[in-house]
Order: sequence, then C-alpha cells, then structure tokens
Amino acid sequence: MPANRTNRIPSYRLHKPSGQAVVTLNGKDFYLGKYDTPESRAEYERMLAEWLANGRTLPGGGAGGPADITVAEVVAAHHTFAQGYYGPDSPEHSRLRSALRPVLRLYGHTRAAEFGPMALKVVRNQFVEAGLSRNYINEMVGTVKRVLRWAAESELVSPSVYHGVQAVAGLRRGRCDARESEPVHPVPDDLVDAVKPHVSRQVAAMIELQQLTGMRPGEAVIMRGCDLDVTGDLWLYRPEHHKNEHRGHERVIELGPKAQRVIREFLKTDTGAYLFSPADAEGERNEQRSRKRKTKRWPSHMRRNKAKRVKRRKNPPAERYTTDSYRRAIERGCDMAFPHPTLSGVPLAQLTDDQRAELAEWRKAHRWHPHQLRHNFATRIRKEFGLDVARAMLGHRSVQVTEVYAEVDRAKAAETAAAIG
Repeated sequence: MPANRTNRIPSYRLHKPSGQAVVTLNGKDFYLGKYDTPESRAEYERMLAEWLANGRTLPGGGAGGPADITVAEVVAAHHTFAQGYYGPDSPEHSRLRSALRPVLRLYGHTRAAEFGPMALKVVRNQFVEAGLSRNYINEMVGTVKRVLRWAAESELVSPSVYHGVQAVAGLRRGRCDARESEPVHPVPDDLVDAVKPHVSRQVAAMIELQQLTGMRPGEAVIMRGCDLDVTGDLWLYRPEHHKNEHRGHERVIELGPKAQRVIREFLKTDTGAYLFSPADAEGERNEQRSRKRKTKRWPSHMRRNKAKRVKRRKNPPAERYTTDSYRRAIERGCDMAFPHPTLSGVPLAQLTDDQRAELAEWRKAHRWHPHQLRHNFATRIRKEFGLDVARAMLGHRSVQVTEVYAEVDRAKAAETAAAIG
C-alpha cells in the first residue's frame, strides 16, 4: 500500500545543473550547499527539523515570510500541528473548527499581519448574532487567541499580532447582547428511561454506563476492550484519552457488577475495537428490518441492492460514536419518545414559520443531553456518600469543581430548616 503523501519526509536531493543539494518545502526549493557534504546535510537536517516542529510549515511562513502569509495559511499550519499535538480523535478539533469557521469565512484571504483586535471583534459579533451564549463565545474567542499565540511562537506571524488581539476583553454579564447560558441540571430518571427504547442498543448501553459511573460522554464513546482491566471483582476502565491527560492526571473509572453486565454483551475478540459502534448499530437495524420483511428476497435482489448501497453510500457508518453523534442520537430518541401532539408527523417543508418555532420550543423543552447524566450521578453520590466521594468518582482534583456538578439536595435542606427554625 503506498505511503500517505502528506506524511512523507521531503528528501535530500542533487540539483544536477548546479551540483548543489536541494530540498523542497511547501512547494519551494531550498539550496543547501555542495551536494553530499557534511555542511549541506547539516543544513538539511536543520531546515527539516524547523519545518516539522512548525507543523510542516517553515518559520516565517516559507517563501513570502510573515508579512505575506494569510490567515488561511496560518489555520492550515495549525491544523497540521493540532493533529499531532492533540491526536486525531481529540474533541479539541471540533472546538477549533467551530472557533475558526467564521475567521476563515471573513478573513481567510487576509494577510495575517492585518488581523487585529477589530477583526477579532467582528468575528465575535458573528457568534453573538448566531445566538451563542456569552460563556461559549468567550471560549471561542480564547481559542482564536491561542491559535495566534501558536503562530507567533512558530514565527508565522509577528508577536505584535498576538499581543494586539490580547487587548480584546471577554464579554461581561449584563454588558453585552449575548445571551446567558442556562445552568446544566440533572435530568429526571423517568425522562431518561423513556428514551432508551427509541435509541440503538449501543446508545442505550452508553446511557446506562453514564448513569452507573458518572463518566463523561467522551469517555463512554471511546471504550475499548484493551482499556479494561477485568482481573478483579471491580473492573477498571482507563480511557485512551481524557480531559486532563495533558496535565499528567490519571483517569481510572471503577466498574461495578451492574456496569459489567452492560459491557459484557459488547466485548469483542478484537480488543482494539470500540465497543459501541454506529456500524454495528446500523447492521443490527438492517437485520431487524430483514427479519420483519414479509416478501422473499431473491439472490439477484440482494446483489443488486448491495451494489446500489455501495455506489450510493458516500459516508459509511463510523467505527465509533463521537460526542456529537452520541448527543444527536439521544436528541432523536427524545423527539420520538416525546412527539409534539400535532406537528411531529408533518414534514418541515409544510410547516409555517410559527409552527416551526412552536415545534422547536417543544423539542427544546423535551430534550436532554448526555452531559446531564454526569450531573445526575454527581448529585446522587453527593447526597448518599458526601462531596469527597463524589469528587473522587468524577475524577475531579478539586471539590469546587464537583460543586458545579452536584446540586445540593434542597429537600433535605428544607426539612432541616423546618426542624430547627
């Protein structure tokens, strides 16, 4: 199988007309001195090391230097860097795409040297107009600043570009047009149970695991057999990646008997395979449809249908869920479990603007997302075993962080107040 061209290392070559050594980086030839001499090979090693360290882009932006490099070129160079730094499966890539999408749309062809505080405020206004919350907008703006900081330290842009955008302060509560985010609350258990029959077996299993262990959605979707230690009565799950791994923290999730029962039916002979796979879920759905079929399928039908599916399918099902696809599967389950009394069966194209708004409000009120399950777990563990135990099981280093997840039991507080007051 041929090597991936994007991962090839540019070679040290002879330029026959001049007798010099040459290497091609980012489409430009760089002459290194007389061919096959220690000096030219040392120069090759130096340039190659700088090129790799800067995300396969030369410091200064290559041929044109930092004065000519565009915003799009900076983003492309950072993307290459991020693939190696965060790993290909990191959720950080989704955050980068969301933050940089309006930057590329508005300023992709602009010289990076001209991207200043006013340009960043224009990008920020795009987030405000999109209806994003104030806290999330501040996070997105911070992500753009981090990309420019990386570009400055990689000598793709002048340090003044990064220092300039640092002058853009975060949006303040009550002093901007951005909406405030609503606090995340636990979701009632009966609403969770109502959705399970309307999602795939794989999604239902991840929901149950979150309820039993309080693991993050991102930890549930990447579970593999090789990440499980099943030698003891209590199984241990060490995720391949987790939120705080870059800080050197270890994440170990204890799996009791109930969680083990959920996992057992998904264990595979290939321990490197993901336990919860959209491809497996689709295969099971197709099998169910096939069993319910009343008319017989002839071999010629099956061959023809298979050829059509292969030809038509541009995006085959993935080998594992992402946090986004997991969340969307739950949202679809919510819509099926709690349909609008009159509008759910009507095609969207036939709805008026008012009806669409009404349907959107209904769905918003009856949907929940997987991160709420972590809040459910934290609240229950804090109530039954205390804040320190909740902190340990959630993998937090500080009880202050756990306070965000574990809501105080107001019923117990009211009962105490009535008794003493």
